[in-house]
Amino acid sequence: MSNHKDLQKLSAGGLLISLGIIYGDIGTSPLYVFKAIVGQQRISETLILGGVSLIFWTLTLQTTLKYVVITLRADNKGEGGIFSLFSLVRRKAKWLVVPAVVGGCALLADGIITPPITISSAIEGLQSYYPELPTVEIVMAIITVLFIIQQFGTSLVGKAFGPIMFIWFTMMGVLGITYIAHSPSIIRALNPYYAYELLSTSTSGNAFIVLGAVFLCTTGAEALYSDLGHCGKDNIRVSWIYVKACLILNYLGQAVWLLQRNGSVINLNINNPFYKIMPEWFLIFGIGIATVAAIIASQALISGSFTLIAEAVRLNLWPKVRINYPSDQKGQLYVPSVNWILWAGCLGVVLIFRHSDKMEAAYGLSITVAMLMTTILVSKFLRRKKVPTYIITVFLIIYLIIEGTFLAGNLVKFVHGGWFTLSIGFILFTVMWTWHTARKIRNRYVKFVGIDDYFDILKELSADETVPKYASQLVYLTSANFNSEIESKIVYSILQKQPKRADVYWLVHVDVVDEPYKREYEVEFLVPNKVIRIDFKLGFRVEQQINLLFRRVVEDLVKKGEVDITSHYKSLNKHKIVGDFRFVVIEKVLSRSHSLSFYERFIMDFYVQLKKVSLSEERGFGLDLSFVTVEKVPLMLSIPEAIEIHRVN
Repeated sequence: MSNHKDLQKLSAGGLLISLGIIYGDIGTSPLYVFKAIVGQQRISETLILGGVSLIFWTLTLQTTLKYVVITLRADNKGEGGIFSLFSLVRRKAKWLVVPAVVGGCALLADGIITPPITISSAIEGLQSYYPELPTVEIVMAIITVLFIIQQFGTSLVGKAFGPIMFIWFTMMGVLGITYIAHSPSIIRALNPYYAYELLSTSTSGNAFIVLGAVFLCTTGAEALYSDLGHCGKDNIRVSWIYVKACLILNYLGQAVWLLQRNGSVINLNINNPFYKIMPEWFLIFGIGIATVAAIIASQALISGSFTLIAEAVRLNLWPKVRINYPSDQKGQLYVPSVNWILWAGCLGVVLIFRHSDKMEAAYGLSITVAMLMTTILVSKFLRRKKVPTYIITVFLIIYLIIEGTFLAGNLVKFVHGGWFTLSIGFILFTVMWTWHTARKIRNRYVKFVGIDDYFDILKELSADETVPKYASQLVYLTSANFNSEIESKIVYSILQKQPKRADVYWLVHVDVVDEPYKREYEVEFLVPNKVIRIDFKLGFRVEQQINLLFRRVVEDLVKKGEVDITSHYKSLNKHKIVGDFRFVVIEKVLSRSHSLSFYERFIMDFYVQLKKVSLSEERGFGLDLSFVTVEKVPLMLSIPEAIEIHRVN
């Protein structure tokens, strides 16, 4: 963990890593923001100055104030992201799971649209040289290669991200300055009056279209918070100063180029102002750098999606899926199922919309929803920190108005493509909500009994040589939160289903805690050397390798002389051979029930289908399958009706 703490400190290395990891999405926005603002409209001073003003104040209020200044304070032991934030405040109110799930699904939907739009915007710059260039095929090929390499890890490539993004931002700043020098008066566009003038003089429909386009400049703001654990808040805050300066300079430079064509209508798909402010000799280099920056932005979103799903699995908000760790780098993980779902979604976006200007119509709507959910959760965090109520109220009012206005602006895009990301988000929400709700329904019907009532019979069973020994060390996974209780199904498994004689009975409980990287355990000797309970307290970002963790705990207990795991078979005991271990996983099979409402029956039926495609309990906990027995027992969702039957002679 020392390395983790070192990353939190302000340093040149930390600043460079921040540039490489965090700002890919927001840093590639200049590729398409002004294209979206102007669209097919005639260029006017009001439109361009108002557009720059809206961009500047959006970056200031939304990105700088809300995320960099306020939200970064909500660090969960150095970690950020919507599920980290949810873990901080979930004990305050059960309903907070709703904004957490909605926000998480919106971010995942954003991960499907970001790679296509950024890579397409970069590659389309080559059409200045080659008008007939097949950009769709090139974009699909780049996206496919990007997703293929995920399984090998990106630690080696990741080391180059920082320097490349530093070159990218510096290039944007320098290009902006060269055009600002032609018309220094463009600085006046930072005056908020021009933003007001543009919105007030536009028709209501056009004003919302402009707002939806302006919002694209801040779509990567969530990444500043999500990647808090990789870089630390100080590195993010300091590096943002440089990033924001370069972004604003580039937007101002594009504005100068557009104002030089005041009164005309330009096809911005061919004449992208981002590329037009580049010298002719530099254009091919600029396109190359933009393409690499777009790939880095896509990589950041993909990695963020993997982290999001891994957290959701451990918080029981997503079905258990295989999670691989392709390198030793902290936070580096790979989720095969999510990787190929994202790949298919990205190719779908490219095939449906084909061009970046049409993708802009689908972009922004889902991320606005995610930002609104973050606002709700942050307000709860501020209340937890005992911030004065009037400050929390002002925060809520300001950002609900700002983000609500942006949401209204993005809703205009619904029929033009916004339906796509909302549909993806809704499907993801259905999966998360079903998994979460079904678990609550199942837990209602799990029966617990007092374990101390069975101590004597367990000791007698263990000593009863007339019963064949099932295992030397028998381990059960239990969901009982208290060491005084045990599921009735475990008692049934040991004593009735097939009497299981063992030298020692172990009960293992896993508690996912709010601290992201906590890894602790407690041992309770319920019956010395006969019934032992281990409680693991694992953070929501810790891999649940119960097989390895349990082995380590047993080794520690043996070393301290607290347990003896030597085989009791005389021939083996004489040679100090360790006894065998066997895990028993009880799988609760749903039984039909008429006591559930229609909604609950639908949830449970969908849950059964999700279980079929998810990892089994034993695989999800990382158990060695050669030492695992799975027993299926019925989960009664209602008390069986009394049935009368008569015997006849």
